[in-house]
Amino acid sequence: MGCKINSSSPPILSKFSTKSLTILSSSSSIQPKLKIQPITISSSYNQNQQEPITFQTQLPNTDLCSVKFKTLGACKLGISRYPDFEYNAEGGAGIGTGTRITDTIFPNKILVSFNVQTLYIPPLTSATTRFLGLPLPPFLKIDIVPEHFRGTIDRESGKVDLEFKAKFWFSVGVIYKAPPLVVETMLTSEESSGAMRKGRGERLDTEGKCRLVGVAIVDPINDVFMNSFLGLPTECLASLNAIISSDSS
Repeated sequence: MGCKINSSSPPILSKFSTKSLTILSSSSSIQPKLKIQPITISSSYNQNQQEPITFQTQLPNTDLCSVKFKTLGACKLGISRYPDFEYNAEGGAGIGTGTRITDTIFPNKILVSFNVQTLYIPPLTSATTRFLGLPLPPFLKIDIVPEHFRGTIDRESGKVDLEFKAKFWFSVGVIYKAPPLVVETMLTSEESSGAMRKGRGERLDTEGKCRLVGVAIVDPINDVFMNSFLGLPTECLASLNAIISSDSS
């Protein structure tokens, strides 16, 4: 039902005194219930024919889908002015919930949010990472723990923009474990650049493959060695090869 405000006869409020209105207002205990409905307003100036005017706000049509994310090899990670790490991220995976927007304002766009509890990104170890052509030293490990991973995917253009936040935990066996480095950036299929670092991504192809890049500022932590060794605060660059697919693609 719509909410109708009809005024087919002239206003009669002038027949009441200000005092009467005050008494009626203060003594009334009836509170109207608010409902979100289309609003219909009838014109008070047309005594012979009342044609209601209806205002409706139409929301975009949406439906849900499952989105899968997989990381591949030939990735890169870089920090400060050091050369990039060659990083094989094959085996990483995550599942997210996508909301397809099917109206004309946002055609072919999916709003996606990945479940970080099940999102896995392989750690940097001697088995996955090389620096200056050599594997990382034994026992050195950098775990990546995502905190949020969400954004938009355009199925027509292939453009991807995903907000990414994660903690990077540096450790050397059981001897040393630094406080986490917090990295927050926009992983994009477009270009990402800072004062020191920059990278260019690649949009989704017909197989769902893409390259996502993101530059982030890494702030100092409560560890004098890491702050000095990495020159914090500084910039870091992530460049990930990935496959993104939905259950309807």
